[in-house]
Amino acid sequence: QIEFSKEERAAATAKLRAYFRDELDQDLGQLPAEMLLDFIGRELGAAFYNRGVTDAQQLVRQKAEDIVEALYGLERAP
Repeated sequence: QIEFSKEERAAATAKLRAYFRDELDQDLGQLPAEMLLDFIGRELGAAFYNRGVTDAQQLVRQKAEDIVEALYGLERAP
C-alpha cells in the first residue's frame, strides 16, 4: 500500500475533488475523496509502481549500454 504524508494526501484529495467538480460536475466530499484515494492506492497503486520500476530499468539498461559503447570508443589499437 502506498503511504502519503499528510501534505501529499491533502494535495491528492484536493486534486480528486477538483477533477470531480470540473470534469464530472459532481461534488466530492473530503471523506469520499480520501476513500477514493485509498482505493486507488490499494487497487491500482502496484500497477503504477511496477510501471515506474520497469521504466527505470529500461533507462538504466540504456545508460549502461551507452557507457559500454563509450568505453569501446576509448580503446586503443595494440
